[in-house]
Amino acid sequence: MLKQSAKTALGGISAALMLALMFLLSVFPSATIAAPAVASVVMLFAVLELGKGWAVGVYAASAILAVLVLPSKEAAVLFAVFFGYYPIVKAILEMKIRSRAAEWAIKLVMFLSIISAAYYLMIRFMGVEFEEIGKYGRAAIPVLLLAGAVAFVAYDFCLTLFVGEYLRRWQKRFRKRFRV
Repeated sequence: MLKQSAKTALGGISAALMLALMFLLSVFPSATIAAPAVASVVMLFAVLELGKGWAVGVYAASAILAVLVLPSKEAAVLFAVFFGYYPIVKAILEMKIRSRAAEWAIKLVMFLSIISAAYYLMIRFMGVEFEEIGKYGRAAIPVLLLAGAVAFVAYDFCLTLFVGEYLRRWQKRFRKRFRV
């Protein structure tokens, strides 16, 4: 079990690493969604090593800092409204819900509704441009939502693979190295 000081240090390092990843990736315009998704892998590590309660604090600190300092406000908002806390929600849903179909239904509805609302608000109030609607009209929206749902399923699957790999191969090394 980690001491409070070790948890605080690990939480701070996790938040800093998430910000650094998002900063480095968000300078590429095509990585606006990838940056917060990649950073959320670090949050998954925080959930596994610190627990859900501490991970919420790590999320809050990193989300606030992301909104304040990241050059890509779109990436910062996506991290703050979904990707930053999704590993915590994923852990809770997978532990509490027995039915895989219900679990996936909740995950997909949550993803699609939050991301849709976030983009609506970013377009409306932050001046984020949604070029696909200009090119293809409103017909692009269902196609993009479907593509987003497929990408989300792949993202969730990759997070699951990461958890398995970390628990199987890396957690023991991490804990031995840092005397946890």
